[in-house]
Amino acid sequence: MTERAQSTGEETAARQPALRTPGRRSIGPGIVVAATGVGAGDLVATLIAGSRFGYTLLWAAVVGCLVKISLAEAAGRWHLASGRTLFDGWRSLGPWTTVYFAPYIVVWGFVYGAAAMSASALPLTALFPHTLDLRTWAVLAGLAGLVFVWFNRYAVFEKVMTALVGVMFLVTLYLAVRVTPNLGDAFAGLVPVLPDGSLVYTLGLIGGVGGTITLAAYGYWVNAKGWRDAGWMRVMRLDNRVAYLTTGVFVIAMLIVGAELLHSSGVALAQGGKGLIGLGEILDARYGAVTARLFLVGFFAASFTSLIGVWHGVSLLFADFVKRVRADGAEGPSAPVPVERSTAFRAYLLWLTFPPMALLFLDKPFVLVIVYGVIGAFFMPFLALTLLWLLNSSRTPSAWRNGWLSNGMLTGAALLFLVLCVQQVRELPW
Repeated sequence: MTERAQSTGEETAARQPALRTPGRRSIGPGIVVAATGVGAGDLVATLIAGSRFGYTLLWAAVVGCLVKISLAEAAGRWHLASGRTLFDGWRSLGPWTTVYFAPYIVVWGFVYGAAAMSASALPLTALFPHTLDLRTWAVLAGLAGLVFVWFNRYAVFEKVMTALVGVMFLVTLYLAVRVTPNLGDAFAGLVPVLPDGSLVYTLGLIGGVGGTITLAAYGYWVNAKGWRDAGWMRVMRLDNRVAYLTTGVFVIAMLIVGAELLHSSGVALAQGGKGLIGLGEILDARYGAVTARLFLVGFFAASFTSLIGVWHGVSLLFADFVKRVRADGAEGPSAPVPVERSTAFRAYLLWLTFPPMALLFLDKPFVLVIVYGVIGAFFMPFLALTLLWLLNSSRTPSAWRNGWLSNGMLTGAALLFLVLCVQQVRELPW
């Protein structure tokens, strides 16, 4: 192997004869991470982009998918190339990573648990009116996620996630075709243009769709799939690209719905999941009850995949966090995947489910909102910058370190998320 080939991991990877060739096990973790990252909030953000700017910001949605491909690929490459987990890598950078991550994962899980349960409950309330109220549906959604993840291992979890993604995909494509898209305007939207007053909104669209802590969980799902070493690198990359190509089609379809259904008529949606209920009412009025109910089924699939994806993936991350803290000072590779039936994994499952139920009956405490907003805003810059650090250092075998493309994408992602971080902290209700 030449010195030049060693300096560019992508070129070296293409020449590795020992790499596994794609087969029936080549898709899975990418679909899981992409589906988990796209929730009700992302759907509303994309719809509002279409309603405000038509097809003008279509290019931003595409760029956002490319950013997520680079981040997920980097997380997966670290796990496969180093034989170490992502949190193990963070700890090798110094104790400051633990000081940041510990309060983040605790506070984030508390607030996100309530949000995920509420988002899953909204379409159920609309599909089955006059049965149960929103809070009861939310509690049932959280308990369903708990029971499902508690008693199933990764293989079953992946199959269910893939089935729900199929429902999301088909419903959104149907809606995009149903509203009769203007293909000329859609292709024109692939040309980067910034309408007046759209800069921050555009950056948010690029950074928001499919971008959460679950990107950090991708490497754990890769290991859970049985991909444990660099021989699976090509398969992992194919999995990642196919997954985010699917996400790209999904996002484009929702933007088409926003552009055609809302932009031309000047209809505005509310923020959050309630905006999707409003869209369901518009679809009912224009296209009938069947189309509206299909949309609500797709809305539930998108919300519930985010719920069970976080219940599983972030619990894996937390279990690894506990394991590394307990083994303080240990060095070198260790078991790459925390046991799904471990005490730490199940403790975090309970933390995601039961304490957040209190927030379903009370307004969010002001201090908690501030803390959640501040530490949450810093996570995506933290992820991008630490991946840059890990994958350009001796911690990663030279054949799999970043090349110019990976460095460029991760640097761009880090800058993007730093801008969004500053903006999000400025908008907090201090």
